[in-house]
Amino acid sequence: MTTCRLEDNKAFVLRFFDALNAGDVQRIVAAYSPDGCVQTLGNTLISGTFSLEQIAVSASAIFDVFPKGLQFTVTGMVAEGDKVAVEARSQGEHVSGKTYSNHYHFLFELAGGKLRCLKEYMDTERVTDVLCGGVRPPLVGN
Repeated sequence: MTTCRLEDNKAFVLRFFDALNAGDVQRIVAAYSPDGCVQTLGNTLISGTFSLEQIAVSASAIFDVFPKGLQFTVTGMVAEGDKVAVEARSQGEHVSGKTYSNHYHFLFELAGGKLRCLKEYMDTERVTDVLCGGVRPPLVGN
């Protein structure tokens, strides 16, 4: 893998965050390959694996609950092959009036210049407290 290719992958990821910060659902969805998905890890009401069709719906819903926007700041990034690992943080005002801030690790898996899979790891307690109004899903398995 050439350094140029790795830098292209990092630039792709930064453009993706620009689209998130702009609330540009069309650009967010266009970044994914037709078989693209998001995996939101943890056990929250918003956890799971989501297809491209579901991404389009949920991306719009995110911006509905953050009418002033949700801003992401990339604090670190490492690329190897077709994967880019990102450390980031977010800040925004939820429709409930609560401030939502979180810390993340994202793993971007790229293929053919598109996003094949985005894995999202974050503080699930913050997700539950603010985004899910304190409601937790039932525990599955032990």
